[in-house]
Amino acid sequence: MDEARLFLALPFPEPATTRQQKPGPRASPEAARRLFTAGRPIVGTPAEAYLRARRIAGPLNFSALRFHPSVYYREHEDAPRQAFPALLAAVTDLDGTITGVHRTWLDAARRDKARVADPRRSMGSLLGNCVRFGSATDLALAGEGIETVLSLRSVLPNLPMVAGLSANHLAALDLPSTLRRLYIAIDDDPAGRDAAVHLRHRAEAHGIEVVDVAPQRSDFNHDLRRFGPAALLESVIRQLVPDDRIRFAPSTVRGRPQAA
Repeated sequence: MDEARLFLALPFPEPATTRQQKPGPRASPEAARRLFTAGRPIVGTPAEAYLRARRIAGPLNFSALRFHPSVYYREHEDAPRQAFPALLAAVTDLDGTITGVHRTWLDAARRDKARVADPRRSMGSLLGNCVRFGSATDLALAGEGIETVLSLRSVLPNLPMVAGLSANHLAALDLPSTLRRLYIAIDDDPAGRDAAVHLRHRAEAHGIEVVDVAPQRSDFNHDLRRFGPAALLESVIRQLVPDDRIRFAPSTVRGRPQAA
């Protein structure tokens, strides 16, 4: 209600006489949880249209994703406040508690990001935490961006995946104690390669087997848009451990010979 009053320039009611819990700071985990709760599932919204425009296929009814029609944006602290529709992604810890939210501001007229200087920002507690797609136990794939991970998830829908949201946060990802094998989806730039090396060292120190998965272009969403889902699947399947090819490959490619 406070956000609605601010947006509509309405007066606030008189303070209640009963004791109320104070709201958290603007960028706190509490504020992130409030924003995410205010969103709705993305199916049928501009958030879904944005992801489909990036050729991400398959169901998008993930509990980690929501859409909000009007999220505030400031280019910098002294800039005027604007509002755009946004794709929201819940950042959670190993227990599943929401600690932050990632916002992708969207253009209201096009299936693309908003035309602002920085259309992607996160708030809350991010270090060690991530956006989760599926429940990871003994095995998971970790990548940087939401679009990158969803591109892989669209061709390997049964493989648990997480998005670290940046190279630095990917390198610092908290790893479940049950994890035995970790695939790292590498962004092909210096920061992405460096993050993969740091995450590998941390994982291997905990006895976790690490397998790098590399795109043909700059990242896996680039591959998906350039080559299509069938070619992306073939490229990624070849990089999986043989047992995981059988375990996670779609039924349409199971049993087909794969390059070692």
